[in-house]
Amino acid sequence: MLMRNGNSMAVYLVNLSISDLLYILSLPVWIHLARPQNTVDRGLCSLVAVIMYNSFYVGSGLLCCISVDRYLAIVYPLHFHWVREVRTAAVVSIAVWTLEVAIHIILLDHTGALQDSRSLCVEQIPMTQEAANLSLIRVALGFLIPVFIMTFCYQQIVQSLEQSTSILAEERKKVGLLLFFILLIYIVSFVPYQTVMLLRAILEPGSCIWATSLRVPYIVTVATTTLNSTLDPIVYCLISQSAQKEIRKVVKKGWGVFMKRIWSKSAAGIQSVS
Repeated sequence: MLMRNGNSMAVYLVNLSISDLLYILSLPVWIHLARPQNTVDRGLCSLVAVIMYNSFYVGSGLLCCISVDRYLAIVYPLHFHWVREVRTAAVVSIAVWTLEVAIHIILLDHTGALQDSRSLCVEQIPMTQEAANLSLIRVALGFLIPVFIMTFCYQQIVQSLEQSTSILAEERKKVGLLLFFILLIYIVSFVPYQTVMLLRAILEPGSCIWATSLRVPYIVTVATTTLNSTLDPIVYCLISQSAQKEIRKVVKKGWGVFMKRIWSKSAAGIQSVS
């Protein structure tokens, strides 16, 4: 519906949903591998590892695109209309997917991980220097740069909204909430994981003590990245009024069914007493 209406953000949201879905589909394999004695085919191992890491960073890129889209629409409303067209958003989304996949394949091939695909699913402890270098590149390109872009867009948009007298207060609140949740989702989902990965890359190579100390935080923070797939629908709900209406309908219907059951149980209790 939003795409047919020429809403460029709908394109980014569809791609974000695809990225989240691919990540969710890879989870059963990781759950299976959580037990030390379990193994999987090397080809499947390579596939799910590439899917997982690309889901992290494709999601980051698409959230950046949404932030930049809103930045251009609010700070420069009379310019850059072509950037906010559906066609442009589709091209940008394809570019994000292509760039992320290409960078990861190049990095994995450079470190030899593609040649030894088992290392993608079974990490060597302590981390090797090659793996540490790969982690540092991921943190810099896939985390620090997106955080800078989203923070800059958020600050500029909030400043522009405060100075604008033509935008209604309700619309200001909606845009502010959208940007706040985009930044919050990213921070909650990825900051713990990326922080632990940065510490591992700096401290762990050649050190069994740090490898042991950071093992549990690493496992926990990898699990917290799944929050991204859970929280991303909030972005969609903040953008789409039709989604908000559907949610209200579902909540209203669910509340009605709940109250009907409570009422029927109460009535049955009264009858049994009498």
